Amino acid sequence: MNKQRLKIYLTLAALLVSLASPAGQASAVQKKPKKPEPTTGGISGRVKVPSGQSAAGIGVTIRRGDEEVTRATTNAKGEFEVQGLAPGRYGMTLRKPGLEIGRTEDLEVRAGKTLSLKSNLFLGIDEGSIAHLRGSVFTDEGRGVGGARVELARIEDDGSLRKIDDRVANNYGMFAFRLPPSHARYRVTAKADGMQAGTQDVEIDGAAIFRVAVTLTRTPK
Repeated sequence: MNKQRLKIYLTLAALLVSLASPAGQASAVQKKPKKPEPTTGGISGRVKVPSGQSAAGIGVTIRRGDEEVTRATTNAKGEFEVQGLAPGRYGMTLRKPGLEIGRTEDLEVRAGKTLSLKSNLFLGIDEGSIAHLRGSVFTDEGRGVGGARVELARIEDDGSLRKIDDRVANNYGMFAFRLPPSHARYRVTAKADGMQAGTQDVEIDGAAIFRVAVTLTRTPK
């Protein structure tokens, strides 16, 4: 082997060693930049309400002390989520007409994390700002129908019915429901064995007492 060929072989060997080394690999393959670390976090939760009440439309206010930071609104399931909060401690206020005001303090938000509150949020009925629907079930002879089954449904804008609650009338045929004071139309349906079902519509428009009477007729033999 002459000197010229030996020189070529040595040069190629040195090049292969350089590419195999970490420095050579770094020059051949560009490293991907690291993703930036998250700087904000969030709060999510689900608000529960008493039977017959809607968990939709509850206002959620996130604050630091008494200063409002952001707002959200619950969906039909009472769920909400707020993101983009700087790490720190926050308070939360829940509001909806007809329900108690809920306040939660000392909620710690961490960067890159979402604080879940799905197990401990509940709003009861505000007794001072609800509508009371009271009624009686009668026969066409004017006698109370004790034990009648009474169903309450909200009449939607498209005319469809959404069941809200049900109960059994007392021995005198009397019953009662507690409802949000917001404007809405409801249909009361009463049923009893051996009698044709009766219905009565009522319009609720505030925190007051509303009364309704439902008449049942005997099923022809």
